[in-house]
Amino acid sequence: MNILGVGIAASACNGYQNDGVMIAAASDAFWDGGSACGRNYKVECRGATNQGDPNPCRGQDYMVVKIVDYCPSGCQGTIEISQEALAAIANPDAGKIEILLPLL
Repeated sequence: MNILGVGIAASACNGYQNDGVMIAAASDAFWDGGSACGRNYKVECRGATNQGDPNPCRGQDYMVVKIVDYCPSGCQGTIEISQEALAAIANPDAGKIEILLPLL
């Protein structure tokens, strides 16, 4: 599973707009017709997926994020986490990272 940290703006999940900064947007693989809204996932950095930082994992062992939005086009089979969540587990300049993503 790959992940890219992004800033998440307007939310496709009504009622979750003010749930802090440890948030994520779900792709079609997770969206489930909108049922993903409010679900929590444990995000654990497992390593690099691109030519960026070969050892991007750092900081906390894992971060729990809440799905508060739908991923824009280009997000396939994964979730996009906020910059704050990415910075808690990996080098934010690493680009995409490989993660372990169990539902809590």
